[in-house]
Amino acid sequence: MRVAIASCLRIPEPDLDEPLLLEALAGAGIDARVLAWDDDAAPFAEHDLVVLRSTWNYYQRVDDFVAWVARTGQATRVLNPPEIVAWNAKKTYLSELPERGIDIVPTEFVLQHAARRPVADIVGERGWDDIVIKPVVSAGSFRTERFSRETLPAAQAFLDALLAERDAMVQRWMPSVDTYGERSLVWVDGVVTHAIRKTPRFAGGNERVSGEVAIAEDERAFAERALLPFAAELLYARVDMVRDAGGTLRIMELELIEPSLFFLQSKPALARFVSALARRAR
Repeated sequence: MRVAIASCLRIPEPDLDEPLLLEALAGAGIDARVLAWDDDAAPFAEHDLVVLRSTWNYYQRVDDFVAWVARTGQATRVLNPPEIVAWNAKKTYLSELPERGIDIVPTEFVLQHAARRPVADIVGERGWDDIVIKPVVSAGSFRTERFSRETLPAAQAFLDALLAERDAMVQRWMPSVDTYGERSLVWVDGVVTHAIRKTPRFAGGNERVSGEVAIAEDERAFAERALLPFAAELLYARVDMVRDAGGTLRIMELELIEPSLFFLQSKPALARFVSALARRAR
C-alpha cells in the first residue's frame, strides 16, 4: 500500500511527529512519502490513502486548501475526510457546539461583511477583563494577541487591521490557562489516547508543551462527547480545552485537520495511529 503524508512546501516550523510517524510506518511495511499539498505536481492520486498532517500554511489560502482536499478526495481516500475539513477550517464552527450542549470559551465573531461592535462594547457588555483577538482562520497563533481593559484602544486598532484582511473573533481570556493550563486531549481511532498541557502562545511565540499528563474522567467524557457526531469518520483529532473559574470544561478548539498529536509523549498512541492507518489504507 502507498500512503501520502500531506505537508506543505514551506513548513513554518518542524513537525516533531513526522520522523516518528515515518519510522513507524516503515516498520509496519507501509510505503509512505511526504508530499506538499501546495505542490501542483505532487502525485497524491497515485496513493491509496492521503493523511493530512503538517499542512500548516493552509490558513493563508484556506479556500484553495479546502478545494484541494475535496478534489483529492475524489481521486483517493483522504483522512480526515473532506467534509469534516471544510467544516473545521473556519473557527465559526465553534458557534455550533453550544447547540449540542458543548460549552466553549466565550466568543464573539466579528466578520468583515457584517455589522460589528467596538471592542469596548463587547468587553463592557460581557463583563470581560482580558481578551484574545485572533483570525477566524489561523494556525500557529498567527495574528493572535492578548489585551486587557487598559489596552482596549490598542485592541481596537489590532482588530481593525485584522478586519481589513480577514474575519476575526474576540474571546474571553481564561485565567485558568495560567494554572490548570490549556489541555490537549489526543484522540486516535475512537479512543482518547493521551493528553498534554500547553502554555499560552501568541503571535511570534513558540509552543511549549508538557510531557504526558493524567486525564480526568470528566475531561475524557467531554472530549468524547464533543467528537461524537463525526467520531466514526475520523482517524485522529485533538480536543483543546480549559476550565473556567467554576471548573466547567470549555472547548478552545476542536482540531480535526492537521493538529500536532504529540507522539513523542505517547508511543502507544503512535502505534494505534499506524495500525488504524494501515487498516484504512487496505
